[in-house]
Amino acid sequence: MFFLQQLVNGLTQGFIYSLMAIGLAMIIGIVGLVSFVNGEVIMIGAFAAFFAVTYFHANAVLALLVGFAASAILGVMLEHVCYRPFRRSSRYMALICTIGMSIFLKSLGQVVFGIEPRFVPDLLGTGFISLGDIRIAHVQIVVVAIVAGLILTLQVLLYRTRTGISLRAVAMDKDAAALVGVNVNHTVMLGNCIGCALGGVSGALIGIYYNSVHALMGASVAMKAFAAVVFGGLTSIPGAAVGGLVLGVVENLAVSFLSSGYKDIVAFLILISILLVKPSGIMGRKGLGV
Repeated sequence: MFFLQQLVNGLTQGFIYSLMAIGLAMIIGIVGLVSFVNGEVIMIGAFAAFFAVTYFHANAVLALLVGFAASAILGVMLEHVCYRPFRRSSRYMALICTIGMSIFLKSLGQVVFGIEPRFVPDLLGTGFISLGDIRIAHVQIVVVAIVAGLILTLQVLLYRTRTGISLRAVAMDKDAAALVGVNVNHTVMLGNCIGCALGGVSGALIGIYYNSVHALMGASVAMKAFAAVVFGGLTSIPGAAVGGLVLGVVENLAVSFLSSGYKDIVAFLILISILLVKPSGIMGRKGLGV
């Protein structure tokens, strides 16, 4: 039963990782570059939700919406500062710009928010459902339901709307998309905005689930998201979802049966193993693989 309980905990954690990874996969697919500022985007979403809960007594839904909006706005800013000016320049220019922006936001976060962890009030109570000896907390059910709902919504957006067709066209080939009338700049901004917003929601979920946020959380969560997208195939959204779940379960089992010191080691081991065995990831292909 202990194993099954840890499996439930790992799956919940994995759903949060999946959402982070899906957001990053969206950004990589649309922008065409790895974003080194993704961890700080998640951190901003987490703190926006924290302030909404702490100072404006927002409920869980409103806190998630605030995290979504804050990171989406940051995504618009990143598009205008880090990506659009260098669209026709060397790819390294945009990469370096995201690194600089990451350092800037991380330092700004430490100055504004402080370096001590901030406590997030318990929004969903401590209730749980018992299945024999296994306990599933209400907050775990809510986390899974929210992530599943967002993945379903993204699926509908990408496959059932004209906006989704434009997003997938730009992810495949920006020049060809422009030739058939797609506004590439607008579409890239929208895709980056959606990817950042999903990262913001995952940051808010981290605060709600673990009751804590801190200004230096970006580096750790960015590595988890990156390991998950490498596992899935960089731009594959289903691959990112699977990668996040695998990472969450393996990480939780490693902590439970070995030591908490193995928590971050697991992410690096998965990342290196996949790069050595299957560099394209388990579902890797060009464009947004949905």
